[in-house]
Amino acid sequence: MRKTRKHYTGDEKVAILRRHLLEQEPVSKLCDELGLQPTVFYRWQKEFFENGAVAFQGKARSASQAEQERIQYLEKRIQRKDEVLAELMEEHIALKKELGEL
Repeated sequence: MRKTRKHYTGDEKVAILRRHLLEQEPVSKLCDELGLQPTVFYRWQKEFFENGAVAFQGKARSASQAEQERIQYLEKRIQRKDEVLAELMEEHIALKKELGEL
């Protein structure tokens, strides 16, 4: 009889690794309890430590993205201000011509 594989999500894998690292549960106990091979556990641990920096890069990327959005917003405001000023100057010049001051 063939066993069906359990596919763990990223959050589940982190929770399992946390139990080992923080709660000091032995790998053998975790693997027996969850039906995991120790090599699978150690592969998860290796991936976790190798890709741990990505968790911190996400925040930096979002801060950069927020800054880019703010820059775009401010550029649009400046463009709108310039359009309004150009329209006002045009009306001002037309009024001066009408009154004969130019």
